[in-house]
Amino acid sequence: MVFVYKADPVRGAEWARLFAAKAPEIPFHIWPDIGPPERVRYLAAWTLPEGFERQFPNVELVFSTGAGVDQFDLSKVPPALPVMRLAEPGVVAGMVEYATMAVLALHRDLPAYIEQQRQGKWAAHRVHPAAKRRVSVLGMGVLGRAVLTQLRSFGFQLAGWSRTRHEFEGVTCYVGEGELLGMLAATDVLVCLLPLTSETRNILDAKLLNALPCGASLVHVGRGAQLDHQALLDALDSGWISSAVVDVTAPEPLPANHRFWSHPRILLTPHIASMTQPETAVDLVLENIRRHQAGEPLVGLVSRDRGY
Repeated sequence: MVFVYKADPVRGAEWARLFAAKAPEIPFHIWPDIGPPERVRYLAAWTLPEGFERQFPNVELVFSTGAGVDQFDLSKVPPALPVMRLAEPGVVAGMVEYATMAVLALHRDLPAYIEQQRQGKWAAHRVHPAAKRRVSVLGMGVLGRAVLTQLRSFGFQLAGWSRTRHEFEGVTCYVGEGELLGMLAATDVLVCLLPLTSETRNILDAKLLNALPCGASLVHVGRGAQLDHQALLDALDSGWISSAVVDVTAPEPLPANHRFWSHPRILLTPHIASMTQPETAVDLVLENIRRHQAGEPLVGLVSRDRGY
């Protein structure tokens, strides 16, 4: 009953220490030291090894070491093999911190003040109360709901959009393509927290950005392939979009000459909005192993038809 970890080896060493303390009965291996492949029952990976289903013929559970699974080619994973994503408490807490920081930075005009500091310019901008700022979140999964809960404490006018209907206290909820434009038209700060699917790829394009009111801003913490870089640059240069916080891009890292590096209205970070925390991730993995052995429902089980 071997567990194999295939991701960052530094974090893997932390996982190994935690497994030794919490589940010493489960042999733990860090890729490429996998031991006899026929003994492997559980695989946690950021990217799946080519032909893993043949290499590990007895694998029973596959875990993504992140909150999403878009880096997996699910078409190559046997349909009956459960795949879990780790939307664990550490990932959720980190995303709440980052998204809240980003929304507040845009709400309080931080990109403008950073540029003014570079220019040696002392100029105050009007402070607007949070109650007059409309913040909308694309994606109302675990991360989206957690972010909305935190933003609610500041008194923002909140909205959320997803592919299925939700009800959430203090949040105006929109659903489906037919209601998206209505939400965008009433948005001052848009937060993208969508998973990457065929439907959300390139969703942050010129059409979507132009559907926002003039002067709106963007927080992009979904997936890099969802953002049309040129569309955002055009919207920023024209003044239609006032500023943006961008944490995910495609490709990563960006080329050295990419305009995002130097654009005065973009705050750019290197895909660090949230990271899986070994302590809470291992707890969730072990709970899922226990549930699997007991025949109970799994936490974070990926739906193949939705892709997340």
